Amino acid sequence: MKDTKNLVGDPVQATAAFKRRFMYRMVFVLAGGMFLDGYILGIFGPVTGSMTEDLDLSTLWEGLIAAGPLFGILLGSPIGGWAGDKFGRKPLFLIDMSLFVVASGVQFFVDSPELLFAVRFAMGVAIGVEYSVGWPLMSEFAPARLRGRLLGLTLVAWYAGFMLAFLFGYLLEQFTAVDWRVILGSSTLIAVVLFVFRIGLPESPRWLWNQGRRDEAMAVAHKYMESPDEMADVQREDTKHGTFSMLFSRQYWRSTLFVSMFWFCGVAPYFAIATFADSVLSGYGLGGGLAGGVGLSAVALVAVIITVLLVDKAGRRAMTVPPQWAAAVVLAVIGLWGGAPPLAVLILFLVFSFVNAMYNTLTGIYPGEVFPTEIRGIGTGFAAAVSRVGAGLGTFLLPWSMVNLGSATTMLIASGVAFVGAGLSQWLAPETKGKSLTEAAAGFSH
Repeated sequence: MKDTKNLVGDPVQATAAFKRRFMYRMVFVLAGGMFLDGYILGIFGPVTGSMTEDLDLSTLWEGLIAAGPLFGILLGSPIGGWAGDKFGRKPLFLIDMSLFVVASGVQFFVDSPELLFAVRFAMGVAIGVEYSVGWPLMSEFAPARLRGRLLGLTLVAWYAGFMLAFLFGYLLEQFTAVDWRVILGSSTLIAVVLFVFRIGLPESPRWLWNQGRRDEAMAVAHKYMESPDEMADVQREDTKHGTFSMLFSRQYWRSTLFVSMFWFCGVAPYFAIATFADSVLSGYGLGGGLAGGVGLSAVALVAVIITVLLVDKAGRRAMTVPPQWAAAVVLAVIGLWGGAPPLAVLILFLVFSFVNAMYNTLTGIYPGEVFPTEIRGIGTGFAAAVSRVGAGLGTFLLPWSMVNLGSATTMLIASGVAFVGAGLSQWLAPETKGKSLTEAAAGFSH
């Protein structure tokens, strides 16, 4: 009798290989969504001049169009989180990318500031949904031993998207005759690829169990999850339905306060300084066009990669608390050292960019871990919305502050924001390394 095992292969190995391929696909489509977020923000700067001239934009419209995606995220993330908790991760994961494809495609044909603002706002709504659905979905499938690394990879994609988009847009704008609409619309191709790869992805087994659909939940868990321990942890999920008010309940207010304000204090200084890198550095006798726009992002990208490699070994708090204190101190030194040589200031800004990116990586990890399944989507969405308030305030107020208050005072304000975030993390940041998702959420809810 022939050995059928040799003919068809080891079924255990085949199953393990299938699960690995699924996880690679999940990481690809999730990282792709974050890449798009960075991309649409980074691609805007290089085409601003041509776009402003072509559409005869006022400074008001220029600012509104630049901030359009941030406004969209502010709306889309809480709505997407609520819908993802109520109707499931799977349908929202396709709907948000469908919206992005359509809105991004319209950029090829824009002929007015109103339309351009509307489509970039819609793209932001889609990205907001992505935040509040994508990270919960990844956390609900990822094995505990790799969860931090896999979630952190999405932040690598964000920084890479921002930097590569700026480079791509700068080169096309400076050295070709490609229309600015085509440069902006280039995000459409990426979105189409991601939409195709999302077709057929399964629903989260934890969400299914939470809805009382236990047979479906275990079928998905056995097919896609890595270990028996992870499958067993699905069965420890509650079956209660979440509400928005639960975010502020006695049980979960610490989770909400920590994730929201940690994220706010992390991105507010970064968005302000990175968006206006050239003008900020010029205020200290530096500057440099392409170097100013890319240099800080390149250093940040390296920091995120290092953090992703270490976070499941060193732990969450080690990657969160010390870098925040360091960022606050560095910004304070920049603000207080009035006669600093330009080279010293440049080094300090690079150090800030590095340590800021380290703890900002955790903004992609903590939300999926500290909220339970029934409010994981709305909790992540609410925190994302709060973070975009910080990003918007930083982006809008920095130019005014540089002119009216001066570089030193502006950096001291940024330092103050970083100090608030560091103190909050020192108090509340949990250690979730190696814990099951049920343990991670339960351990921070009391």
